[in-house]
Amino acid sequence: MTEPTARAVRFDRYGGPEVLYVAEVPMPVPAAGEVVVEVRATAANPGEASIRSGTFMPGSTEFPSGEGSDLAGVVSAVGEGVREFAVGDEVIGFSFQRSSHATHVAVPTGQLIPKPPQLSWPVAGSLYVVCCTAYSAVRAANPRQGETVAVSAAAGGVGSVVVQLLRVRGARVLGIASPANADWLTAHGATPVPYGEGLADRLTAAAPDGINAFIDLFGPEYLELAVDLGIPRDRIETIISFELAEKLGAKHEGSVDASTKEVLAEMADLVASGSIEIPIAATYPLDQVADAFRQLEQRHTRGKIVLIP
Repeated sequence: MTEPTARAVRFDRYGGPEVLYVAEVPMPVPAAGEVVVEVRATAANPGEASIRSGTFMPGSTEFPSGEGSDLAGVVSAVGEGVREFAVGDEVIGFSFQRSSHATHVAVPTGQLIPKPPQLSWPVAGSLYVVCCTAYSAVRAANPRQGETVAVSAAAGGVGSVVVQLLRVRGARVLGIASPANADWLTAHGATPVPYGEGLADRLTAAAPDGINAFIDLFGPEYLELAVDLGIPRDRIETIISFELAEKLGAKHEGSVDASTKEVLAEMADLVASGSIEIPIAATYPLDQVADAFRQLEQRHTRGKIVLIP
C-alpha cells in the first residue's frame, strides 16, 4: 500500500529564489496536542527570504530545509488529547518549524485559532507574521491618543498593518513611502510623506509640533533619522536593524514578541470587522514559489504575496 504524501517547499543550499523547489514528502502525522492542517493559503515573508539567502541566522539551517510561518486551512487529522479542534474545522495559525509552505503541516493547537468566516483564504493565510509583527512594533512605540508617529516602508506588508493599527489606537500617522502609495495611505487615514532626499524637512513640515515616536520597517538609515529628529530613543522601534538599535538604545521587537494565539485572535477580529485591511498584492500556486519570492524581493509590493498550495 502506498503511503500518503504531501508537497512542501524545500531548499538545499543558501541562495536566491532559484534554489527553491517543491518536493514530495511524507504526510505529516500529528503528535499528541497537534493537528494536521491542509493548507489553503500561506504568505511569503521577507524574513523567509533572509533565512534562505543566508543573511539572517547563517549556519542555523539544516538542509534540506523547509520554509514558511503563516498558514490558514482545514484540519485534516487530530492527535491524541486534542479537544479544541476537529477534522473539518477552518483555522488560522503559525509554524515555528519553517514548514507552512506546503500542502499539509502539523501544528500544535496552541498555535491555532478558529478562522473567522468573513476572511478569505489569502487574507487568513497572511495574518500571522504581519499582524503579530505590527502588534509588537506598535506596542513597543507605545502610541498615545493624538500623538504623531512616523512609519518607514508604510505601505509594505507589515507597514500597511502598522499604519492601520496606529489609527485604531488613535494616533496620527506620517507614512513614509513612494509617491505611488500616497493615495492608499491617505485613504487609510495616514499623511503620506515621500521618501528620499529632504525627508527630514518634509517630516518636520508635516508635524510642526514634533513627532512622538518612530517605527522603522526598512533599514538603519531611518533609525539614524529618528535620532536626528530628536525622538526619544525609547520611542524608536525597528523590526530590522537590530544591531544599530542596540547601539542607539532603541527598541527592536518583532513577531516573536507577540506570537500568541491571543494576539492573533485580536488581530483577526480587527480584520474580520473591517477595522484593518490586509491588501493582497498577488497569489501564486505552490509550484511558482520562486516567482513569488522574486516579486517579494523587489521590495516594492503593497500588501501580501500569498502561496495557494
